[in-house]
Amino acid sequence: MSLFEILATSALLLHFIFILFVIFGALLILRFRKIIFIHIPAVAWGAYIELSHSICPLTYLENYFLKKTGKNQYSIDFIENYIFKIIYPPALNYEIQTYLGVILIFVNLVIYYYIVRKNRTGG
Repeated sequence: MSLFEILATSALLLHFIFILFVIFGALLILRFRKIIFIHIPAVAWGAYIELSHSICPLTYLENYFLKKTGKNQYSIDFIENYIFKIIYPPALNYEIQTYLGVILIFVNLVIYYYIVRKNRTGG
């Protein structure tokens, strides 16, 4: 595996971790309160990317490193078959991207509601 393949795979994994953080990072606030200052902007960014149908800069970084390897796709089966398809679903279109943005906001509102409610009741 070349350096650029490692960098492309690392960028893809970072992208995947960021997506998980955007979706579920509010749960970390239950344990680490200051993470809220990172999570809220991350959710805002994630919602913006989905609802504006933009492309995340990490996608450009992944593609840059892949081009440096002379490839158009990942060669690692696990990455290609699982993580890549989660980040870039084959049927992704504007309508689905909009739904994902709305779901992202809804999921985080539910989690934040739970956190606020838990803090008010002293739980």
